[in-house]
Parts: sequence; C-alpha cells; structure tokens
Amino acid sequence: MNIVNPAENIIALTPRNPFERTADGRPYVPDELLERMKAISSEQAWSILDREKYYFQFEGNWFRTHGDRILVGRAVTTQWLPYRPDFNEVVQQKGESEGRIGGQNSWVIDTLQTGDVLVVDLYGKIREGTFVGDNLSTSIMRRTKAGAVIDGGIRDYDGIRELSDVAFFCRGMDPTPIRNTMLGGVNIPIRIGHTTVLPGDIVLGTPTGVTFIPPHLVQEIVEVGENVQIRDLFGKQRLSEGTYTPGEIDVQTWRADIEQDYQAWLARRNA
Repeated sequence: MNIVNPAENIIALTPRNPFERTADGRPYVPDELLERMKAISSEQAWSILDREKYYFQFEGNWFRTHGDRILVGRAVTTQWLPYRPDFNEVVQQKGESEGRIGGQNSWVIDTLQTGDVLVVDLYGKIREGTFVGDNLSTSIMRRTKAGAVIDGGIRDYDGIRELSDVAFFCRGMDPTPIRNTMLGGVNIPIRIGHTTVLPGDIVLGTPTGVTFIPPHLVQEIVEVGENVQIRDLFGKQRLSEGTYTPGEIDVQTWRADIEQDYQAWLARRNA
C-alpha cells in the first residue's frame, strides 16, 4: 500500500490543472493568486463554482481558532478511518518501514510545506478525534504559515489560540487524545461534510465557512471577485449619495448611463 498517494496518481486525478506542480504532484497555484484570494468572499467564489456545476465545494458550521484570519492555501488531503486492528497493523508497518516516526497524525504533518493547508477527513469525530493539540499545531504553523481544516476535533485550545500565522477550522474541542482511529491515506480524494476535496485544491476559509476550489477556476474566481468588489464600492458610494436607487444598482446589469458613470469613476480612481 501507499501511505502517500504517488505523484503520477495525483497528476492523473487533476488533469485540468493549468499551473506547475509541486514535487508530490499537486497543482501549484502561484503565491500571487493565493494572496489575492484572501480578499475574495465565500459568496463570490460560490457564484463561479455554481455556474460551472461544482455544487459541492462549500461547507459551513465550523469552530475557528483564529477568527480574525482568512485561511488560504493548497490542500494536502488526508483520510482517517475508525480503528481496525488488522488494517492498522499494515499501515503502521508500512510507515515504520519508510522511516516515519511518532503518531500517524505526525506522519501527515511531516509532509507539509509553506502555503499548504492540511485538510483532514476525520468523519466528524471529536471525542478521541483531536487531530492536533498545541504542539502539533505549532508544527503546522511553522511548516505552512497557513493552517488546517479538520473534520474532527482539537485539544489544548488555550495554547493553539496563542499561535500566530495560522488558523484552524474544526468541528469542536475535547480534552481526550486522538485514538481508536487510523490513517487511510494522504493526498487522495476525500469527503469533508458535503464536499469533495482533491489534493491541490485551493482552500478558502472565511467567517462564512470553507470553500474548496479546483485550481483551474482559481484565476477566474479571483479576477471576477475583484471586479465585483470594485463595482460594489461604486454602487454603495452612489447609493449613499442618493444618486441612484437600490432597484437601479442591485441588478445584474446596469443601465448604459450608470455603466458610463462607473467607467468614468473607475478612470478617476485609477488615475
């Protein structure tokens, strides 16, 4: 068995990737686009995903450890399964033969790079499903400068919330350690709630929830979102001035005279 999905398998899973790839085969969306993605809302991303029939890419109802931080990065996926002795023995022996040390959750964290977001399918397990405490969270912070999405629990919240340059989305907290669960694989397709996540998807975590974005849609989502934000700024300014009514502004396509006013406003703004 493979603990980490081989690069050739990941390449085959993501044929529409328009970017370069990491050494492990995942799509490598450029850092510049990741930085711009931080200003995009869940709703703006959803509008493009919905149009392209990616209906199952958003999941809400999370506990956020760092409520003031937007989480953006390249997904490293991992699947966990309820404990079964015979399969766990196979996994453990394979990991040890590859020189992996510590708990199986540490094996996954040891693969992370800057800009990665660890996405953990822990099937909603909170009690004895605490994937990280403050020590492993510190390691994720150092390695990724981003964070993790954990469909399971965390522990040591008091220590985790003191960390900087990181954000965690999880289902809850519990004092128990992680146990009676086992690693199923790394960088394989996983399910998080109602979503399907592939390795290399771009994770966008906001106060609304978490969106998993296929790499081939990232550029469009960023560019369309930025355009919407500028138009919203103009619309709100004109509404506050009383120039137009809500019915004139809150429409899909503005009248020709409003569009002309916007273009002139935009030219002055960019001058």
